[in-house]
This record gives sequence, structure tokens and C-alpha cells, in this order.
Amino acid sequence: MQRIMRGNEVTALGAKLARPDVVPAYPITPSTLFPERISEYVANGEMDAQFMLVESEHSAMSAAIGASAAGARVCTATASQGLALMHEMLFIAAGMRLPIVMAVGNRALSAPINIWGDQQDSVSERDAGWIHFYAESNQEALDFMIIAFRVAEDKRVYLPALVGLDGFVLTHTMEAVEVPEQEKVDAFLPKYVPHCLLDTERPLTIGALGTPEYYMETRYALHQALMNSAHVIDEVFEEWGRVFGRRYRRVETYRTEDADIIIVTMGSMAGTCRVAIDRMRAAGKKVGMAKIIVLRPFPADQLKEAIKGARAVSVAERAVSLGYGGSTYAELAGHLVNESKRPVLTSSILGLGGRDILPEHFEEIVERTEKVLRTGRPEEFTLWAGLNREVL
Repeated sequence: MQRIMRGNEVTALGAKLARPDVVPAYPITPSTLFPERISEYVANGEMDAQFMLVESEHSAMSAAIGASAAGARVCTATASQGLALMHEMLFIAAGMRLPIVMAVGNRALSAPINIWGDQQDSVSERDAGWIHFYAESNQEALDFMIIAFRVAEDKRVYLPALVGLDGFVLTHTMEAVEVPEQEKVDAFLPKYVPHCLLDTERPLTIGALGTPEYYMETRYALHQALMNSAHVIDEVFEEWGRVFGRRYRRVETYRTEDADIIIVTMGSMAGTCRVAIDRMRAAGKKVGMAKIIVLRPFPADQLKEAIKGARAVSVAERAVSLGYGGSTYAELAGHLVNESKRPVLTSSILGLGGRDILPEHFEEIVERTEKVLRTGRPEEFTLWAGLNREVL
């Protein structure tokens, strides 16, 4: 069945289709529609879950952790400062290996106060041990919510997962989405069977003190679980494609087969990038795109495969590691530094705080990368595409 829905609404619908037991949440722009729709589903009897409206995002994640540790299937949603307020609890959820799923309406961080789209909030939490999915469209946001539960609850993973969708560009934009049938979702995502839970009849300790003799080993095990989740994500993507007809990869490509220059993107900017690539192709430039869908675990294997024939790669990011530049650029550079054959790499920041991303920005990025290919060195370490220097 096809419906016209906002991005926030599809994440709530995806959660409903996953049949969670508990949904703790605190509203924050631009993800407020998520708790609104969940509360309506529960009030109308369409959803058999306990909806907990708590007093803050820190409390929301704390309640999610408690409910998940007690054996419940749990999800929530937040954005920006709300996600930052959860910071402490994000590490606890991952360290306790609790498969909580969270929708994040990606929004800029203050100051200055800004409520518009920007991926700084969740990219800044990439080290917390969560699996990260990023949607380009509302359809992907709906699909990834269900897929996230399946991956997170896999016994080879047992990790929390978030689904990022750009604030307002997706969260408040109406798009047509194909809604999966409940029966098919039930078959794809069976009832959650917790691997360990707080039970007075079978007492155990979760989240115990990690002394220096054992703490490193717990971090190593968590890191390995996150790295190994890549194979599970590939399996689940493949099964999703067989069952529902929409196929995904951790890194998707567009016109990369013969591309001299490949632009790496993530989230909703990918659609604009395709338009720019088609325009540049029409002008005779061999340009392609690699879109990151799964940022954590970092998809180095599929990124390397996607860019292997390119002379240059430019990483375009809607977030900035202040004092350095693009964090995804740095991570890709780290994976390429010991390769005997590697492309020229350039880094670009664009679209912060809801600034419109235009095809011209990707054309500017390609022109700058072409210049680096000719001269052998960039004029500046990071290009800020679309920056209005007159107001600086």
C-alpha cells in the first residue's frame, strides 16, 4: 500500500510495524512528530505498547535502557541537543549490548540556536558504539527503521542502532512511501527474544564495574561486535530485497563505473548530487557518486570497491569536526593511506544548519578537485561550499 507521509511519520510507522513493547520519548524539533504519532497509535488501540512521555532526552534513553534490560523491544526518537543530552546513556546502551532502535531527525547543534537540517548531532556520536543508518528518502527511513531492529537484535550483534534522516528536508517533507504489510514484517522481524535480562528468578549482573583487569577486553569485544555487524547488515539487506523488493547496500553507487572523480555523500544530499552529476556528465565530465548508508561500522570495504577506478575522490559532508574538517574524509583517508594505489582525496563541508545544498555546490567541488589533479595540491585543506564570506 502506498501512502503520502512526512519523514517523522514514517519512522513512527516503522516503529509501529516493528511492534515495540516500550517507547519512551521526549519531544524536540524536528523529531516531535514521532512521539505524537506513537501516542496516537497507542491511544487509538492500533499499537500495543507502553508509551512513556518522560521529562528529558536523558530520561528517555535511561528508560529505554531499563526497559530493554528487562527484555522489552524498545525504540525512541530525538534530535540535536536532545541527542547530545543522551550522550552519557548512549555509551551505556552500547556497553550493555542492548538492541534499542532510535530515529534521529538530524539537526544542527547550538550555539547559535538552529533547528534546521545538519548531521552534526549523530555524526558527533559515531564513537558511542551504535550502528548508524542514514536515509536519503522517506522510503529509506521507513525501511531502515524495521531493518535496524532486525540487525540490532541478531544474536551476532546485540547492539543499539540509530536511523538518521535530515531535519525538515525529510522529517517534514511529504513523500510517497510503500508501506510493508504487517504480516510480512512479522515474518521478517520475529518477536524479540532477549539474550539476557533482569529477572529476579534468575539473578545476574548487567553493567557491572569494569576494573582495569577487564575494561579493555569489554571495549575490544564491543568494537569487534560492531565491526562484525557489517556482515549481518549485508545479509539483512539482501533478505529485505528478496522479501520487499527494495535492495540496499552499505555504500550505493551512481555512474561510478568509468568516473574520474567520485563524490562521497550521505543522507538527503545524494538526490541533489545525482542531478549535478547528470549535468556534469552532459558537459562531458566523468563524475560519479558513492552514497554512504551505513556510517557505523565504517564501510571501508565497500567504499574502496566503489572508488577503486577513480583518479580523485571528494568527500562532501553535512557536519564538521571543528578544528579539523570532515570526519568522514579523515576516516576514508586513514583506510587508504597504506594502499599502494590510491586516489587524490579532497574534503568539502556544505549545507550546515539547513543551508540549501544546490547542484552548483557539487559542480564547485568537482572544479576544485580537477584543479587539485592539475596542480597536485589543494588551495585549502577543506572547501566550504556555499559559504557567504561577505558576512564574515
